Amino acid sequence: MDVVLLLGANVRRHRKLKGMSQEQLALEAGMERSYVSDLERGTRNPSVRALGRLADALGIAPHELLLSI
Repeated sequence: MDVVLLLGANVRRHRKLKGMSQEQLALEAGMERSYVSDLERGTRNPSVRALGRLADALGIAPHELLLSI
């Protein structure tokens, strides 16, 4: 699987497991909601810093966003 698509799928999965909306995740990570939406659809290639901010907002280790499901 393409790593960008994998990242997006993992962001969505962890967000839903936490019961968060895209808006809530974006707020916690200091991002725009549309950016989170683009990430989940695999149309954005985030920086390492963005990956870290998402992981912090989700309460997980950054590498978990890159693990195969």
